[in-house]
Amino acid sequence: MNSKSLKVSKITQNKISDYNFPQDNCVFKDERAGILLYQVDCIKFMDTLIEKYPDGLFDMIFADPPYFLSNGGITCHSGKMVKVDKGNWDKSNGADGNHKFNLKWLSRCQKLLKKNGTIWVSGTHHIIYSVGFAMQQLGMKILNDITWEKLNPPPNISCRYFTHSTETIIWAAKDEKSKHCFNYEEMKKLNNKKQMKSVWSISAPKKDEKKFGKHPTQKPLELLERIILASTVKDDLIFDPFSGSFTTGIAAIKLNRLFVGCETEDEFIKLSIKRIKEYIKN
Repeated sequence: MNSKSLKVSKITQNKISDYNFPQDNCVFKDERAGILLYQVDCIKFMDTLIEKYPDGLFDMIFADPPYFLSNGGITCHSGKMVKVDKGNWDKSNGADGNHKFNLKWLSRCQKLLKKNGTIWVSGTHHIIYSVGFAMQQLGMKILNDITWEKLNPPPNISCRYFTHSTETIIWAAKDEKSKHCFNYEEMKKLNNKKQMKSVWSISAPKKDEKKFGKHPTQKPLELLERIILASTVKDDLIFDPFSGSFTTGIAAIKLNRLFVGCETEDEFIKLSIKRIKEYIKN
């Protein structure tokens, strides 16, 4: 996909100011690009929006929630064995506690989706089964499970398991009655005029995507571009409750969609703002 061809100069129809978003905790706003970034707990933020928009607000949500991996395990980084310690936000509360958390944020996302809206949730085996079960408990309609194959995964340094080379992304609609958006022809076009399958081979984030720093679970821009192209149309409103390094937001700007993101960590807020400013000035 040629990223330069996806650059846009402005939002042409709907505007971010057309919506009644709160002013509190907004750390970055750009009307021309159609984006808002909040430094706030996503649960509190979504509760505020649900009061204002009880019938739903967002056309699409992408969520990359904590994987709960930071519990003394090991991984490979630059060929060396290192401990997995992403931060307190990634520490497990046990299977029951983690599932309650997934139900908590997913139930709010469901309420904030428009009647035909969809949500994409990415995760490893550590949390994705809980996410899928929570979706079933909430009455959401699971549309696909996408296998993202990482082309150059880090080796399994313990040599006791197969190399972890994939993540699962669940795509689901608000409920069984939803008539979801799927840009079938656009996906065929990206796949050499053939039906696109549910296994996507996409490289890890490129070097220039990490020039201002990196998030430990940062997703490649190409992945988010494909997700947005598949399930939204121009000027749709997208939300990311765990926006991290703002990859979803950058993809939304490139594809002329409106975007709202939440993040709590200072480090990733600073990283996000640097990425936004570089992109919109170009």
